[in-house]
Amino acid sequence: MAKKGKRKAAPGDVATNRRASFKYTLTDRWECGMVLQGSEVKSMRAGAVQLKDAYAAVDGGEVFLHNMHVAPYPAASRENHEPERVRKLLLHEREIERILGKTNEKGLTLVPTRVYFSGRNAKVEIALARGKDLYDKRRDLKAKDARREIERGLRGE
Repeated sequence: MAKKGKRKAAPGDVATNRRASFKYTLTDRWECGMVLQGSEVKSMRAGAVQLKDAYAAVDGGEVFLHNMHVAPYPAASRENHEPERVRKLLLHEREIERILGKTNEKGLTLVPTRVYFSGRNAKVEIALARGKDLYDKRRDLKAKDARREIERGLRGE
């Protein structure tokens, strides 16, 4: 049996939020730019990002990302950033209005699903999410196990 190792993000990804697809039903997705400081960008390129408890919210016609942890960059002395500061996301006005209309519905929220670099720009993918019930999570796990068993049978293991 193969050894289980720590799962890594895709080659272009800095961080992924794998728990989001387990906790929530994800519907619409948007690619957003981020307003960052220099030490944050360097720390992100090193892969020191956690999306565990992060969420996005619309405030005053702008979208902000809360609780995303970007570890302090060791080489930046006193000019270092605060690890969990609120970061502004860059979206078109029409997209923000659409997000605002959808998040006003009961039970919908915005969660970041991955952080990556597109060229030299840091991007975050946010998704509209509705919380899953416990029985939904169990059903998804059973379906995943069934798919694995079928794949094993096809490979002849």
